[in-house]
Amino acid sequence: MANFVLVDDHTLLRNGLAGLIESLGHTVLFQANNGKEMIASIGKYNLPEVILMDINMPEMDGYEATQWLKENHPEIKVLALSMYDNDNAIIRMLKAGARGYILKDSEPIELSGAISELIKNGFYYSELVSGKLVHAIHHMDEPGNSLHKPYQLSEREIEFIRFNCTELTYKEIAEKMCLSPRTIDGYRDVLFEKLHLKSRVGLAIFAIKNNIVDINHPS
Repeated sequence: MANFVLVDDHTLLRNGLAGLIESLGHTVLFQANNGKEMIASIGKYNLPEVILMDINMPEMDGYEATQWLKENHPEIKVLALSMYDNDNAIIRMLKAGARGYILKDSEPIELSGAISELIKNGFYYSELVSGKLVHAIHHMDEPGNSLHKPYQLSEREIEFIRFNCTELTYKEIAEKMCLSPRTIDGYRDVLFEKLHLKSRVGLAIFAIKNNIVDINHPS
């Protein structure tokens, strides 16, 4: 069982979430109306394992609050809980450090499953997130641009990661890179092992966080 904090400016919703979380056997340490209240309160209690974070809040929104947690308490897992299902909101929250994203109108059983997966695996990527993420990343940096190489990636690995963040199939990526599909499978498997990832979406998220792709400028 885990300790939780709820950050949302809608009191009735927060109280309902608190009841649901406690019914699952977890503990709610405190609730906050916005990011500033969360920061002011977080030192007064034991650190939570999970924070359910709204996005649209006064004074300090979910993006800023999640970024603050990433910089000051990266061990805390943030699950974004929002009405926004657009690409920009999802990707901004993931870039800020959220480990998962779920809509407020989801069924309680989905929230329960998201919480369980987050606690067990450290992340929760729903079909919503997977689909939005892959379709949202359109722009790839120009080949001539200088690029910081995280994890000692080769130029070809970086090129593959960029193509991975498009809607191209692996066969089409092979054609673009003038390689065989088997070689592309090899790139994928090596990168999954090297970066400790398990899926194409995970590789796309890695690319965003490490500025290998630029999501702010559509192609």
